[in-house]
Amino acid sequence: VYKAVDEVLGRTVAVKVLHAHYASEPSFVARFRQEAQAAANLSHPNIVNMYDWGREGETYYIVMEYVKGTDLKSLVTERGPIDPATAAEYAAQVCSALSVAHGYDIIHRDIKPHNIIITPDGAVKVMDFGIARAGDTTMTQTGSVLGTAQYISPEQAQGRALGPASDLYSLGATLYELVTGRVPFSGDTPVATALMQVNEDPVPPRQIRPSIPPALEAVILRALRKDPSQRYDSAAEMRDDLKRVIAGQPAIGGAYGGTPSDVGRTSVLPAV
Repeated sequence: VYKAVDEVLGRTVAVKVLHAHYASEPSFVARFRQEAQAAANLSHPNIVNMYDWGREGETYYIVMEYVKGTDLKSLVTERGPIDPATAAEYAAQVCSALSVAHGYDIIHRDIKPHNIIITPDGAVKVMDFGIARAGDTTMTQTGSVLGTAQYISPEQAQGRALGPASDLYSLGATLYELVTGRVPFSGDTPVATALMQVNEDPVPPRQIRPSIPPALEAVILRALRKDPSQRYDSAAEMRDDLKRVIAGQPAIGGAYGGTPSDVGRTSVLPAV
């Protein structure tokens, strides 16, 4: 990624150049073109704007809004777990961005702390909508691309069709890391980690950090359910629950779809 100047409009921009490995994959180039056009239509305060994309010789590039700030991965790495209410507010803003994208049938596929920027005034900016598969990804023999292993949903790890619930799972994994300081699953290799996403239950966040509000744990564990149909129905629904958490109220959805007394209770989640 390069910092550059748009000589036509005189503004500072970020230019992302795609790795040559992907430029040589015809199926990826076709997907890149289609998704870049779709992502260019997204306009929201919590989404990094994409201004342009194209090809120069064999190099494919994207011209994006230049955002000053710190990504959440760096923030957690440098400072450790962040305040639960602050983490919930960040996640709520990500939900706002996802709600808009999902309305255009755009699935991010690579929601993770690295792709979420916090500006100096505390605003969230989500990067790489629809084109995130070009980055830190794992390619299968069939040419399909998986997201970053520590954050992918079980269905994504299995190469199945993805819907909005897949992004919500990744956001749940991100929120888990923000408040505990560690990812829910981490194996010796990306494949081992992906298998854990499919087969294993996460350690409840409050077992790692008891100060996490039960209602926030409930939101995280619901987002991390193995079965997409048992997660939140939409990013807007998850955002509403996060807003309740921020206000000190119980999460209506609950981690297990039960009463507030069930919030925070450990349960065996169904395998895919």
